[in-house]
Amino acid sequence: MTRRLARLSVAAALAAALATPAFAADAPQCKTVRMSDPGWTDITSTNALLGLVLEPLGYTQKVDTLAVPVTFEALKNGQLDVFLGNWMPAQTRFVEPLVAAGDLVVLNENLSGIRFTLAVPKYVADAGVASFDDLAKNADKFDHKIYGIESGSAANQNLQKMLDQKDYGLGGWQLVESSEQGMLAQVSRAAGRKEWVVFLAWEPHPMNTKLELVYLGGGDKTFGPNYGASSVHSVARKGFAADCPNLAKLVTQATFTVDMENEIMGKILQDGEVAQSAATAYLKAHPQVIDPWLKGVTTVDGGDGAAAVKAALGL
Repeated sequence: MTRRLARLSVAAALAAALATPAFAADAPQCKTVRMSDPGWTDITSTNALLGLVLEPLGYTQKVDTLAVPVTFEALKNGQLDVFLGNWMPAQTRFVEPLVAAGDLVVLNENLSGIRFTLAVPKYVADAGVASFDDLAKNADKFDHKIYGIESGSAANQNLQKMLDQKDYGLGGWQLVESSEQGMLAQVSRAAGRKEWVVFLAWEPHPMNTKLELVYLGGGDKTFGPNYGASSVHSVARKGFAADCPNLAKLVTQATFTVDMENEIMGKILQDGEVAQSAATAYLKAHPQVIDPWLKGVTTVDGGDGAAAVKAALGL
């Protein structure tokens, strides 16, 4: 049902956004693009990339830091326009009822080929922990704790449900909620002392190159098959494509890659660069990324969108 609804939503969005004439004026309120960042570096990166394109087109990007449940409520109520961080299937419980009610539109799949599940440092895997079923038998070494991200996130809710149901023999375990940065700081400290730690991991993220980690198998009930194989979608409020056809065309055509996000996130997290600088450097080094995003997209006053963006970036 989820996939069918998503396909229908994508089809409707594409029909509305891509079948517009060469210049279809957006409504005045579309000039300010209201977006959300749950505090995840991958979404900070993709928001920055899109922002660099929006500004020379004549739009103003406004990004609020909001938890995932608040983000979807704001989209439902029309208080946000676009969210680039709809991780599926982890966020199915938020998305499916909103799509079914017509309160949310899935614009596109902006990232694919990623993993999202629990992981351990390589030295823990080398000691025999290869799957979810290996955790319970080593409970004392892990101090009966799993480290997650921010409270209220879909991933944490899935993990808490897993613990409440005592799946994989994990009754009595504690989910330690923090933030992406807080969780990774804890993992880095533990790794430096060769302590046992199990935590939520995903790609794209520079943790995959900074840390020697191993994704755990066997967590299909909680995260789905193939190590929580996931995709990320861009979603929008009801009526977004009708109100903002030019803007919807851009968002629908904007896609990202694991390598792209890893590079930008690495500069933010490891080199201390601000997101806009890291994203600018990436686009200048890979200008070919912009062309498919801007196909048929104009400035807000009907000008050549691709020319305006490339001029702003010095390409």
